[in-house]
Amino acid sequence: MNVLVTGGAGFIGSHLVEKLLARGDRVAVLDDFNDFYDPNRKLANLAPSRNAILLHRVSLADADAVERAVAGGIRAAPFDAIVHLAARAGVRPSIAHPRLYVETNVSGTLNLLEAARRAGTGRLVFGSSSSVYGLCKESPFREDMALRETISPYAATKLAGEQLCSNYAHLHGITTVALRFFTVYGPRQRPDLAIHQFTERIAAGRAIRQFGDGSTRRDYTYVDDIVAGILAALSYEGPVYDVFNLGGGETIALSDLIARLEEKLEVKAKVERLPEQPGDLPMTSADVAKADRLLGWQPKVHIDEGLRRFVEWFQDWQASNTLS
Repeated sequence: MNVLVTGGAGFIGSHLVEKLLARGDRVAVLDDFNDFYDPNRKLANLAPSRNAILLHRVSLADADAVERAVAGGIRAAPFDAIVHLAARAGVRPSIAHPRLYVETNVSGTLNLLEAARRAGTGRLVFGSSSSVYGLCKESPFREDMALRETISPYAATKLAGEQLCSNYAHLHGITTVALRFFTVYGPRQRPDLAIHQFTERIAAGRAIRQFGDGSTRRDYTYVDDIVAGILAALSYEGPVYDVFNLGGGETIALSDLIARLEEKLEVKAKVERLPEQPGDLPMTSADVAKADRLLGWQPKVHIDEGLRRFVEWFQDWQASNTLS
């Protein structure tokens, strides 16, 4: 396949690019290398694949540039599929900068869909988020639940992105699968996310910031499992538009996560306790029965194994950066 991966220099995207190349696909990456975190990290993410891909340094907000990238395909051959992972991410920053999130995640997704429509791209996989479930009262979260109470601009933009994808699927025949990712972690995880931030601070003997009493719960999903779900979605032969949860299969309290990291690092954490943050969900829990039934997908990496792999990667990464 000829595949365009938006956000392909990011955490999930760079892992996906490597898997696509390994199975023989031709890959182009669209990424704006913004400064949400150090762009050099994104360049390092792509380093193993850089000579094998076509790279577009393009912002989703630039409709003309997005259209040129999508229309160009690879070696003049059109894209068979687009995996749309590029987004402004994070609940708390979205509260501070809601307009930026709407411009990138909503208008940017519209720009991409318009470009795909004009280019005749037949398939799209959209990276959505467990945050769309908001204050759902039932758990685990199912794809058929009514989504009435998102509590952050980030969540609202992801839900809007799903709806735009549904529109273009039904109006223009772009077969689309929206995947709701549940708290993804693993090597190359963004430095602002809890597992990475906690690991870095605990290892350095610095206090970690715990918002709330430690009882909030998350369904953590290892990045290799997420990539396997994306690959399954690329070959899904279902309705023109569908939605799936991709979750880790176990909901872990924040206090338990910290204890597991302490065990892996063999260091006791110093904890600074702070009030709960606006926009944070009290719990996420994925029902993945639909993904199992229709995609043949189940999470395979247990949280303890995933944390072991992450800590091992972090220690190697830290050592290599110290030496350099």
